[in-house]
Amino acid sequence: MTRFIRLSRVVSAGFAMFSMFFGAGNVVFPLVVGQVALEKTPLAILGFLLTAVCVPFMGLLAMLFFEGNYRLFFRQLGDTPGLCIAGFIMLLIGPFGALPRCIALSFSTFKSSFPDLSLFWFSLVATGLVFLSTFRKSRIVDILGALLTPFLLLNLLVIVLAGFFLHPSPSSPLSSLTHKQVFLFGLEQGYNTMDLLGSFFFSSLVCSSLKQNTSSQAIFFNHALWASVLGAVLLAFVYIGFGAIGSLHGLSSVASEELLGWIAFNTLGSYAGLVASSTVALACLTTAIALASAFTDFVQVELLKEKISYSTALFFTLGMSLGMSTLGFSGLGFWLGPILEWLYPVLICLTLFTLWRCYLGAKKRSLLIQAESI
Repeated sequence: MTRFIRLSRVVSAGFAMFSMFFGAGNVVFPLVVGQVALEKTPLAILGFLLTAVCVPFMGLLAMLFFEGNYRLFFRQLGDTPGLCIAGFIMLLIGPFGALPRCIALSFSTFKSSFPDLSLFWFSLVATGLVFLSTFRKSRIVDILGALLTPFLLLNLLVIVLAGFFLHPSPSSPLSSLTHKQVFLFGLEQGYNTMDLLGSFFFSSLVCSSLKQNTSSQAIFFNHALWASVLGAVLLAFVYIGFGAIGSLHGLSSVASEELLGWIAFNTLGSYAGLVASSTVALACLTTAIALASAFTDFVQVELLKEKISYSTALFFTLGMSLGMSTLGFSGLGFWLGPILEWLYPVLICLTLFTLWRCYLGAKKRSLLIQAESI
């Protein structure tokens, strides 16, 4: 019975990790990879998986050595520089980047079914739902893992299977890009998911949940590692499926944020709009919950030293996100892209450096233990 309980907690945490990562960019960019790469999609998806799955997984692994404490992770760079970099990343994944992007993409998909929908009022309702799901921090992982993720995975599976088997589109033209170009394109689109940035902060939510009933450090690390593996595998399967249906059905004339709705309509018919809309809305909601919680915690604890309540900080976080979401998905991506191109390599180097330091430290401790036992 105890083993079953541990397994269920690991699976729930893995589902939560998947749902926290799988937001707006994770819906759009694998489809865009297939849309552009066409018959060379497998090579492009390989590049995409490197930056959208392997790199964030390395970030999660590095954070496990700090038990999800991003303050200690960035303190490697010094107290002030570490706080500044963490704050800058928080702004990007919070109210000035990923969070409003989730709302904007959800709106774009719903608008295909409801043309008269207002962006402002849609964003207002969306931020209200995020607030209701987030103001009780202790329930976040339970909500994501146990309630939202299974329904999200079912919706994604329906769309991927429909893309393969229902009303396939005519054969697509061949890609004009070289093999090197499509691989690099996949790498670049993986940057745009912003998942490495999120891994530094999402890990604290899952780690705190797994620590509650864990008797030892070794068991905690083992559970967190397997939960991370499960989340990474789920992401990889969805990306491969979305890349494939993007290459089969993605027309170059369709805007990136409208691709999922168009593919669903092309395969499922009149009910496609509701299926696609609910899927994107659910994916965006699960990620927005994690983003809002992480940014609010940073502002309340690190910047304001708990001078205001968590609920008040959350209210202002979502208010800023509401304003930024009115720029739309493309407008937000226009200024995020160049920032991510130079920021991602820097953070990858920091992650690799951290993993190497932790490996050397573990090896040194092992040698000392062996020496003492002789």
